[in-house]
Amino acid sequence: MDISPANPVNHHADHPGFAGPRGLFAALTMLVAGGGRARFVADLASLSSSDQVVDIGCGPGNSVRAAARSGTCVVGVDPATVMLGVARLVTRDRPNIMWLQGSAENLPLPEHSATVVWSVATVHHWADVDAGLVEVRRVLCPGGRFFAIERRVRPGATGLASHGWTDQQAVSFAACCRTAGLDDVRIETLNRGRRAVQVVKAVRR
Repeated sequence: MDISPANPVNHHADHPGFAGPRGLFAALTMLVAGGGRARFVADLASLSSSDQVVDIGCGPGNSVRAAARSGTCVVGVDPATVMLGVARLVTRDRPNIMWLQGSAENLPLPEHSATVVWSVATVHHWADVDAGLVEVRRVLCPGGRFFAIERRVRPGATGLASHGWTDQQAVSFAACCRTAGLDDVRIETLNRGRRAVQVVKAVRR
């Protein structure tokens, strides 16, 4: 598998997670700042009302709500109760949305239950990339699509500026997807406003 031990795709897997007042502050910050990215993700996936979407690491649920506006059924999964609490609080009268506590490595969903799975700015936090991709493939139905979206960062970046993927990390993650049995794996670098994002797309056959 094409992952350098010195520069893995989940290089922030040691993040302690979100809880307490700091977690609430992070959730509210994401809620306010994440609207544009949420619309970008929903448009990128070209959703239809027949899709069943799973958002891994949904945070306060911006991308979930953006997807649900088209009538799509969406499940937001996050390990942090504070994130899910904020998501539920600001999401009213949406019967096509469900919130579940879980992680990439342990998705609380049946086999073949999703037509689209995405992870937005969270793969670099996954504890176990291989296990997460096994779960992605299990949950996707045949023909289902997977999107991993990360901010494009420069090699050697540190601190907050390092939260994302370099070009090589995107290539490494694409290799992980192929090893996990996903097909038609592609990498795209797209501009979103003044920032570039790395998008790895794959299909479950």
